[in-house]
Amino acid sequence: MQPIDLKAAMQALAAADPALATVIAEVGTPPSRQRPANFATLLQIIIGQQVSVAAAAAIWGRVTAAGISTPQHILDSDDQSLRDIGFSRPKIRYARSLADAIVSGQICLSALTTAPTDEVQKKLTAVPGIGRWSAEIFCLFALNHGDIWPAGDVALQEIVRQVKALPNRPSVNDMDLIAEAWRPWRGAAAILLWHYYRITVLR
Repeated sequence: MQPIDLKAAMQALAAADPALATVIAEVGTPPSRQRPANFATLLQIIIGQQVSVAAAAAIWGRVTAAGISTPQHILDSDDQSLRDIGFSRPKIRYARSLADAIVSGQICLSALTTAPTDEVQKKLTAVPGIGRWSAEIFCLFALNHGDIWPAGDVALQEIVRQVKALPNRPSVNDMDLIAEAWRPWRGAAAILLWHYYRITVLR
């Protein structure tokens, strides 16, 4: 599957929604956030769950420095070694479950690259610690499924609230309704809005 054409997507989104047209005029086309469709990317997504961007980056830096970003390395590492580089107890369990699923053949990452979105999500969410959000992030950034819309992402909800001038942060259902106008470019809209969030909120 080809990477999302962000430039074409921005043109379509600007035409579809004046609020997004304003965002695009301010920040331009966002940079690509494509990642390889491998174990390391899934592990990095698990590490990033429910922690700040800075904390996740720091932990991932220690993981790569320690050279334990493959399934077998995770399975061979003792709990204390993983805790020392920042894994919580639940994330140690999740990392081991993912590593075991790949080593055992329960998940074949190469097969996921050509599978439909619902099949990928079903396979991934069967692994403890990989929920809807994690599967959506992998589909969007590693598999280039362009119409992925992670409606439960808190940062995305907050920036949609600001962009759409809503009184409250939208619910998952509200997010889905808002994004209907952005099909089939919802993934590109998410990338744009996260980029805008980093510029306007995290600056």
